[in-house]
Amino acid sequence: MTNTPTVPRPRTVTVLWSVEDAAAYLRVPPKTLYEWRYKGDGPPSHRIGRYVRYMPEEVHAWVRSR
Repeated sequence: MTNTPTVPRPRTVTVLWSVEDAAAYLRVPPKTLYEWRYKGDGPPSHRIGRYVRYMPEEVHAWVRSR
């Protein structure tokens, strides 16, 4: 029996959005996203170090759920 190596699947690269990127997509001021984050509303956000970032797929899903 020969041992054939498995080829890893290519990963899709997800570029995280900044607050400004997400605000531009949603057409709201960045301040609104900060307020939504504080209140627990709005699309899911993630803190990366001292920065807030958004995953585009989660923002799209949040918009579809509205």
